[in-house]
Amino acid sequence: MAFSVKSKKSGKTYYLHSKEVELKGGRKQRIFYFAGTQESNALNALPAGYETMENAKTGLPMLRKKK
Repeated sequence: MAFSVKSKKSGKTYYLHSKEVELKGGRKQRIFYFAGTQESNALNALPAGYETMENAKTGLPMLRKKK
């Protein structure tokens, strides 16, 4: 089961995904993002050292490093 977060503002469920992208200089970097549908690249758990938070204005979930 994919890691999911329910928005307090809209009540919608979002699923955590990850993919590797190539930056302009040719460097590869792993990105994390939330989507409204569960895709094949969905993650089962939060990455180590990260936590979720919700944007107060939009209600969209975000990932940030633990403080």
